[in-house]
This record gives sequence, C-alpha cells and structure tokens, in this order.
Amino acid sequence: MMNTLLKTALTSPSSWAPLALRLPLAIIFMAHGAQKLFGWFGGYGLEGTGQWMASIGLEPGVAMAFLAGSGEFFGGLAILLGLLTRPAALVLSITMLVAIFSVHFSHGLFLSNGGYEFGLALLAGSVSLLVSGAGRLSLDNLLLKRLA
Repeated sequence: MMNTLLKTALTSPSSWAPLALRLPLAIIFMAHGAQKLFGWFGGYGLEGTGQWMASIGLEPGVAMAFLAGSGEFFGGLAILLGLLTRPAALVLSITMLVAIFSVHFSHGLFLSNGGYEFGLALLAGSVSLLVSGAGRLSLDNLLLKRLA
C-alpha cells in the first residue's frame, strides 16, 4: 500500500508535461510577436518597433523587428500546435537571449525596473521544450507516428 502510494506520488507522465508549458508560452510569444509585426495589443508595429530597436543599437531596426516579431509570432504558433517544436523553441531561446542581454540585463533582475526576470522565465520554458520536445498531444507526435 505505502509502496504504491509512494510510486504514484513520485511518478510523472512527462510526455504530457510539455503541454502545460506550450500553451502559455505560445500565447505570450504570439501576443508579443503580434505587437511587433502588426501593432496589435498596444504594440508599435514594424516601423515603431524598428525605430526603437535601432535606437538601442540593433540595426537595421526594421529587419531586427521583423526577425524578432516573426520568431515570436510564428514560433509561438508552432509551439501552440506542437509542430516543429524543437526548432521553434531554439529560435525562441535565441530571441530571448538577445532580448535579455541587449535590453534587460543592465536593469537587473526585477521586471519592475525593466529587468530580465520575464525574459529569463520565457527562456527557461523555451529551453525546456527544446530538450523535451512537444509531448504526446502535438502534431510532432502525430507526424512521428505516421512516419514510423
């Protein structure tokens, strides 16, 4: 009885765990990408984001805004669907590293001061998906079964 209870408490169906990361990460990344690309959700669109990126030394600004916005929006969409999750997670991890070190790191950890804590959390989630893959409920898993 105690052994069964202990096994139940310690066993985790890890193939379902990535879904708990994929959904919120996808929503956050897609929303931030839509701000940069389309000006949705109070964003500045490509031109405004590009001007800001150029002002902090990320040149050419519009191209950098396009790369960051596309990576976030389409990478988030891929993660939502669980399609090509590892490549999307790699792109998003690189995007977060650039954001952390080019924008937020000099402000310290805390978000209230413009720090990197939110970017670090998104980086951790992205790296986790890079390592684990999409999990059971994903198009990656469906494609893998069809290819086998």
